[in-house]
Parts: sequence; C-alpha cells; structure tokens
Amino acid sequence: MNQRFARASSTAGAAVAVATLVGCQAAPGNGPSAGQEVPLPSASVSKSAAPTSFVDGTYMGDASTNPRGIVQVEIVVANQRISDIHIVQCPSDAQRSEQICTKDVPVLVSRSLAAQSANIDAVSGATFTSNSYKQSLQSAIDQAAQSG
Repeated sequence: MNQRFARASSTAGAAVAVATLVGCQAAPGNGPSAGQEVPLPSASVSKSAAPTSFVDGTYMGDASTNPRGIVQVEIVVANQRISDIHIVQCPSDAQRSEQICTKDVPVLVSRSLAAQSANIDAVSGATFTSNSYKQSLQSAIDQAAQSG
C-alpha cells in the first residue's frame, strides 16, 4: 500500500513539475522570442586559447599512455598554421583499438585541423584514445607556440 502511494505521489510530483516548466515564460523583452534558439552552455572543459599563429616546422608531441596503449602525434606547421597531423603511435594490439585508430582517430585529426587546437570533443566510444591524442597534440602545439 505504501509503495503504491509513493509511486502515485512521485508520478503526480513529476506531472506538476512538467506542467510548471511547460507553463514558464520569460517576461516580455527578457529572453528569446518564440521559435528562437537558446544557446546552451558548453559541457566541455575549456583549455587555454590556441595561439593565433605557430612557428613553421615539425613538432613531435609527447607519448601519452592510456589503458589501451600509447598515442603520439606529430604536427606540421606551415604558414603559421597546423597544416598536417601525423599519428606516430596508436594502440593496435586488440581489434577494437585497431578500429579506433583507423576510424575514430581521423575524426580527431579533422577536428583538430579545423579548430587549430587540441580543445576538441572526444569521439564517443574512444575516450581513452581521444584523451591521449589530445594530450600528445597539446604538447606538440605548446612546442610550436614556444618556438618563436
């Protein structure tokens, strides 16, 4: 009997909360108008901003170890921008690790080149490798930024 009451109370409470939220509106002039998108705060942790330019050259990132293995990258900087990222080491001892290195790491490379930064989103399902990639990339970026 008590379980039924608790379940009913919980359901009723949830319904009231939803009804309250559905009925919420900003006062006129205080917020977005109907149909306007509202930007959500970023869930990612922001790192230091990427430098506006790098010193041309080739820079080897530190090797970063994770439970799947070692990840290490090398960046090529041309015209003061990261022009290429080479994967020097990537775990390949297990089938899943090999899949991550052939399928998911190229996504990380693409994101990094677009952002000119290691401050990118990880690939879902490849968290260990993504984090190691970003650490190695950041160390190479730090070298390219300090070379000047």
